[in-house]
Amino acid sequence: MAGTRDFLGTGWSFPPRADGATGRFVTSSEEENIRQSVYIILSTRRGERAMLPQFGCNLHDYVFELPDLAAVTLVRSEVIDALTRWEPRIVDIAVDVRLDEIHTGKLILDVGYTVRDTNRPDNLVFPYYLYEGVGDEL
Repeated sequence: MAGTRDFLGTGWSFPPRADGATGRFVTSSEEENIRQSVYIILSTRRGERAMLPQFGCNLHDYVFELPDLAAVTLVRSEVIDALTRWEPRIVDIAVDVRLDEIHTGKLILDVGYTVRDTNRPDNLVFPYYLYEGVGDEL
C-alpha cells in the first residue's frame, strides 16, 4: 500500500542540478516539491511552454499598471487563478501583495496556502522584479 504522503510527490529539484557525489539529478519531495512548483508556476509566463501554452501566470501583464489598487487586485487574482489551476495539491490560497519595495523595482507576493493532503499551512515569499534582468542591485 502506498504511503499517505505519496500524493505530495517527488520530482526534480528546481533549478535542476546534478548531485556532485552520485551524478544523479537532485530531487525534492513533499512540501518542498510543492513550494518549488508554486515558484515555477509564478515565474513562468503563459505561452512559454511549447507543449503546455496555458501553463503559468501572467504577472508581467501588470508591470506598467502598478501600484494602483485595481492592478494589485488583478495581480492577486492572477496568482490565485494560476495556482488553483496548476497546483492541485494546495487549497485555501491567499495572496498579499506588498508594495514596500516598489521603489527598488520589486513587488513582493506573500503566497499562503494549505497542503491538501496534510492540512498543513505553508507559504512562499515570491519577489517579482518589475524590470527584467534586474535583481537587488537597482
